[in-house]
Amino acid sequence: MAHSSRNRSRRHTELEPLPGAPPAPIYRRVPWVAVAITLVVLITAAFAAPPIRDAVSLGTVTEAHFDLSAGYIAIAPLSNILDTLTLLGARQHIAVLVSLAVLYATLRVWRVRRAKAADTTLPTASRLVREIGYAALFLGAIIVVYAAAMLLPRPMAAIVSDPSDVIIVVDFHAHTRYSHDGRPGWEPADVRAWHRAAGFDAVYISDHRTVQGAELGIADNPREAGQGEMILQALEAGWRAEHVNILGANRFYKGLTGADLRDVDEQSLGLASLLPKREPLVIETLPGHLDKIVSAKGPQTAGVRAIEIIDGSPRGLDETRLLRSRIVHLADSLNIAMIAGSDNHGWGRAAPGWTLLIVPGWRGMGTDSLAYAIEQSLRSGHEATRVVERRIPGELDGANAFEVVLTLPIVVWGMFTAMSLDERVVWIIWAWVIALAWRLTRNWWRRQQLRRVA
Repeated sequence: MAHSSRNRSRRHTELEPLPGAPPAPIYRRVPWVAVAITLVVLITAAFAAPPIRDAVSLGTVTEAHFDLSAGYIAIAPLSNILDTLTLLGARQHIAVLVSLAVLYATLRVWRVRRAKAADTTLPTASRLVREIGYAALFLGAIIVVYAAAMLLPRPMAAIVSDPSDVIIVVDFHAHTRYSHDGRPGWEPADVRAWHRAAGFDAVYISDHRTVQGAELGIADNPREAGQGEMILQALEAGWRAEHVNILGANRFYKGLTGADLRDVDEQSLGLASLLPKREPLVIETLPGHLDKIVSAKGPQTAGVRAIEIIDGSPRGLDETRLLRSRIVHLADSLNIAMIAGSDNHGWGRAAPGWTLLIVPGWRGMGTDSLAYAIEQSLRSGHEATRVVERRIPGELDGANAFEVVLTLPIVVWGMFTAMSLDERVVWIIWAWVIALAWRLTRNWWRRQQLRRVA
């Protein structure tokens, strides 16, 4: 009974100050998380940067602007965090996860030492069980956040180009469930809806070893371009240990690959390329090896006529950022077009880049006419396109170990500097609403505990 009385007394002391005791210090009553978020939002506003830029020059884009829906802005903290996670490269993901693990371990060691100094009666086994529970919660939180970034339906950020019959916004690299690595249930209709939400006018479905997804998507195309998102046909195949996309494969061009649609048949590609201005349009995708590219030598020759300067897969994002200057130089020297590919397999709700392509009179064209016009435009060389990219915080070139260590704060800083005024206001509102809700919930819980003690 005496032990029980001591426990009740200690719980009472922890839940509420003794009568006549001085109030808690002011620093304990301040919602520091909300204060910190507010300060970060306000300070980074002084260093604000455009959320999109030219992927080649890294300068401003005048042909299009970034567009955020009311739904996107209303949940700005969630939208910004999940978009940022979606657009990180593979190395950035590793650096961020390691940084979070180090921060968690540091915080728990500090808290355990404080708790141990304040209460020496808790058995070691109980402390261990408690820490295992906290670690499981931490790991579960990371899994939930990453799962939300990949799977959660939510509004998308888009670009909007000025209404034009000359410039069309195209994605040259997307997948459906018919690819072996596509998201289960990711249908051509889902691809169309995803690209509509991101501001594209047309998308090439370039599945592995099949064109079924593209064919099903084309069957549901609007009658004319400009009346809705157009799905066009391509095929991703291997060529000399590289991955390439062949536009129009198995629609305009038959037999460019083996019967299994896995690898390019070089003899067939060479023969098909003998037709002037109808050479198959081959795009080099990344990750890959730039020194292994087989480029076209001119009209009536087989080879690569375009290259990705943005690839939306985590490894592709790493490599296109790391090799950006080499890709630009290569495209310029070989006179091949640079394009963006989302490489989306059904995961995530953020587009890494958009290709603005000059196609006079594209509105009103049918599916095959539009595909032909796009190929003709790409054949004109590296000046045919303007690639717009989502500005990525904390890009790493792999050469600076100090930047790698600071990936997490760099990414967070970059995310905040890219926010619009509306997003900043919403961040502050959410921070203080959550802080108030937490304070009210905590006070209610303490009152309930005191009633039980009494």
